[in-house]
Order: sequence, then structure tokens, then C-alpha cells
Amino acid sequence: MYRIFFRLVFRWMDAERAHHLAVRWIRLAARLPVLRTFAAAALAPRFPELRTEAFGLRMHGPFGLAAGFDKNAVAVDGMAMLGFDHVEIGTVTGEPQSGNPRQRLFRLVADRALVNRMGFNNEGSAAVAARLAARRAVFRTTVGVNIGKTKVVPEDEAIADYVLSTERLAGHADYLVVNVSSPNTPGLRALQAVDLLRPLLTAVREAADRTVTGRRVPLLVKIAPDLADEDIDAVADLAVELGLDGIIATNTTIAREGLGLVSDPGLVAETGGLSGAPLKARSLEVLRRLYGRVGDRITLVGVGGIENAEDAWQRILAGATLVQGFSAFIYEGPFWSRSLHKGLAARLRASPYATLAEAVGADSRKVTV
Repeated sequence: MYRIFFRLVFRWMDAERAHHLAVRWIRLAARLPVLRTFAAAALAPRFPELRTEAFGLRMHGPFGLAAGFDKNAVAVDGMAMLGFDHVEIGTVTGEPQSGNPRQRLFRLVADRALVNRMGFNNEGSAAVAARLAARRAVFRTTVGVNIGKTKVVPEDEAIADYVLSTERLAGHADYLVVNVSSPNTPGLRALQAVDLLRPLLTAVREAADRTVTGRRVPLLVKIAPDLADEDIDAVADLAVELGLDGIIATNTTIAREGLGLVSDPGLVAETGGLSGAPLKARSLEVLRRLYGRVGDRITLVGVGGIENAEDAWQRILAGATLVQGFSAFIYEGPFWSRSLHKGLAARLRASPYATLAEAVGADSRKVTV
């Protein structure tokens, strides 16, 4: 039914307008007690065997909503209602910004992909912090906060901008993500270079520890799939050196490999980050390389091209403790999380592993034995 609805309505609607409409519907459903109870029962059944622990946080399962869908933390309970085990909001910047000019979000339906050049459009860290502070959770879920650089902030002031967001948001985050990998903010990806990344991550860690008392907020970094292998190794080594809690692999790509011959060439040529099915192979490759470098010393989060339970299972076997998705949600609809959890539980039961934790990195360990 959703796919028919998508073909009849969403496919012909401007992608960004359809996105905002969907967010409003999800928010509304989560606010209506009878509707949210029914929806949660139908869409978010729990599978005890999928319970997961990552960087000291206990979650119903390993599958979360990637950053980018809920930029301003307006639909956290709605996404939990739909079955996501964690919800990563953002990317949030120090100051509010409108992002890049529209049109800036494009569907490559035949390739089950998206191209976006949104440009970190969000209400800013002060507004998002206030919303998170006022939130009265309806559903128990883990909330990650993804932070990035305000576009107008000069590169030599980037650290101060990230620190500002950290000071405002860390106290409301179950975990914090430093995003240095979006292709849509000029100069941002340069911060992935180790000599620039080290002082940035150090400053954010210190700011989080200074701001939040009584607990340690886990800190992760999100990297691009377009990094050279030696740069992936360098980031992995830095993460171990600094004692980071996790690495998210990967963000969107500026490459266009993996696209079929069926999408409109004009859409394929649009500038911005490509996400969805075509990113699957490279994201998995980066994950495997990271796990080979860090092993179980750091939690890895696999994201990029995850469409179904088999994709999630392959990420777990490759070394991911958590997996995330976004683009496939657009094409699969509200039953996506339920289907993925059901399939993942079936794969675990059919495997030689008693728990998901035992399965993490199993394929990579076989290669090294």
C-alpha cells in the first residue's frame, strides 16, 4: 500500500516538500495516544534477542535512524514509534542557517537513491537544545546528536563553533557525533585530515566533559566514504589514540559509481551527496577496513545503502555493533523497521551465534585467522 501511495503521491511531489509532510504526519501520530499506541504495537514489535549494548548504552536493538531525517529534534518519539532503536538528530550547527538554495533534494527512484545538497539547514544549537530540554519522552529510545560547522564560520574558527554546539547540546545527548564528512558545507571535509581532526575532537571531548557532570557522553566521529584507504587508517588510529567511543561509516558520497543506467542523467549529475543503494558496497568496504584496524576497541556504526535485514546482518558480521538507515525509509515506508528487525532476528537464530555481540566482526575475524 505504501509503495502504491508513493508512486501516486510522493514520487510526483517535490522531494523536500514530501519530506516535511511526512515528518508532520509522524509527529501528529506520536501526539495522539490511541494512534501512537496502535502504531507502536503494529510497527515496533520488540525482539529480545536483538537487545544491544553500545558505548555503555542499552538499546532495544541495533537499528537506528541516521542523521538528516530529523534535523531539529521534532520527531524523536515519532521515529521511536516506528521502531527505530536509536534516533540520531541533526546535523545541528552552532548558529541557525537556512542551508543551500532549493531545489536541493532529489530522488533517483530507479536506483533507490537520493542526492542532497541541503547544506545543514537547521534551527541552530540553541533552539534544538531548548526543544530537547522540554521534551517529555513518550517512548524510550536512545537519542544521538550530530553536530557540524556553521557555514559562515571561517575554518580557523571551526573548533569554537563545534564547542559552542557541544556546550549547548551535550547534556541532552545520549551520544554525540562530530560530523566532518558532509560534502555540502565548503571546507568541512578538510577537517577529516588528522592534523585538523585531532584538536577538534580533543576540544569537543573537553567541552562535553566540562559541561556534563555525573556521566560521560560517548563521542563519535562520522567519516566520508570517499577517503583514501590510508586516510581511513589514520582516522582509525586517531580514534584509538584519543579514546573515542565510536566511528560512523559512512556519510554520503560525491562519487557516482554504482548507479544504474536507468536514472535520469540530469538527476545523476546534480551536485551533492549520494545516499542509498549505490553506496552499499563502498560503505561496507570502509567498515571492514575500520574493523580490521580497530577491532573491538571502538564501536563501529554501519550506515550507507542499508535496505533490508540482509544488509544489516552483513554490516554486523563485518564489524558494526549498530547500523543506521535513512534513504530506504523513503522507499519502504513505515513498516521498514519492523521488517528489518524481524529478518535480523531470523538470521541471528539461524546463525551459530548466541547473541548479536558474538556476531559483530565474525566475518572479519575469519579472514584474519
